[in-house]
Amino acid sequence: MKRTLTLLLLLTVGIAAALFIAFHNSTPPEALSYDDDQEGLKDQIVFKFSHVVAENTPKGLAANKFAELVYEKSNGDIKIEVFPNGSLYSDIEEINALKEGQVHFIAPSTSKLGMLSPKWGVLDLPFAFPDHKAIQAGLNGKIGDQLLQSLEKDGLKGLAHWTNGFKQITSNKRPVYSPDDLKGQSLRIMQSKVIQAQYDLLDADAHQDSFNSTYQLLEAGQVDGEENTISNIYSKKFYNVQKHLTISNHGYLGYAVMMDQQVWKRQSEKTQQILLEAMEETTAWNERHSIKLNEEQLELIKQHSSIEIHELTETQKQEWINKLDPVYDDLAPYIGKELVEDIKKLRKQYEADGT
Repeated sequence: MKRTLTLLLLLTVGIAAALFIAFHNSTPPEALSYDDDQEGLKDQIVFKFSHVVAENTPKGLAANKFAELVYEKSNGDIKIEVFPNGSLYSDIEEINALKEGQVHFIAPSTSKLGMLSPKWGVLDLPFAFPDHKAIQAGLNGKIGDQLLQSLEKDGLKGLAHWTNGFKQITSNKRPVYSPDDLKGQSLRIMQSKVIQAQYDLLDADAHQDSFNSTYQLLEAGQVDGEENTISNIYSKKFYNVQKHLTISNHGYLGYAVMMDQQVWKRQSEKTQQILLEAMEETTAWNERHSIKLNEEQLELIKQHSSIEIHELTETQKQEWINKLDPVYDDLAPYIGKELVEDIKKLRKQYEADGT
């Protein structure tokens, strides 16, 4: 009798379990409950932003600011993962990485973009911008718009110009006051035909190499010096392996933020709007903070370094301008005569405003 009751109990439990499983499996998918956090992760769009400089530089800070704004504006639905210091790709590799879909945002220096269009060389012309106001007038006007549009033929979407500031000169060989002081000196420069032409005119030995190779080149004595903004000189500690720094403001260093055109087109209208709004705010923020950062980091170099610092006088600066000005007409056929004339007019206007 006891065995019979046990069998009946087991049979009842089995039938109940079968009915529960059948009922559970027949529940339509839309009736299933979801974990909110898991659903958010599933729907989140993630973009990779690769760049080659340190985080405590105008570009590094702007990239982080952009990521922060995008996350806020999308309520966490869009995430920008920022990879600084060339941790993914060097400045020589990043354009191909973007085209191949390995990353989604890059902000290469405008000097590197001569490989796509010679028009970008207009921003490398010596002493093109008398001051920061001239930089913003050029980038936010006809010149800047035309340059971003030139990226379309290579399947790229130009989103913004971010500025770092003015370039200075460092050297281990001797102080640099006049153009003649660079004769015979070897310097690392960016990949740019326009920058190369300037150093050829100065009888200097210019080496085009990647940004992340610069410290090793200086430390090993393979080059005597380099040209860069204060923020890059500070963040990469070039001042530790250089004896002389000249505040020359002889050239502009900035970046073009871009995406692959096809990746851009695949985004929804809402996503595009969020990215553009965040980019516009970041660009305005970058314009304000890049000047301040370079000024602050120059003071830090003065406080914590034994490097000898010299600032060109107006008379010395004019000597450099007179020496390098032939580059404008020499390279006008290469860059584009109209663009070169536009930059000349801009320079003349802001030179007059500064007097």
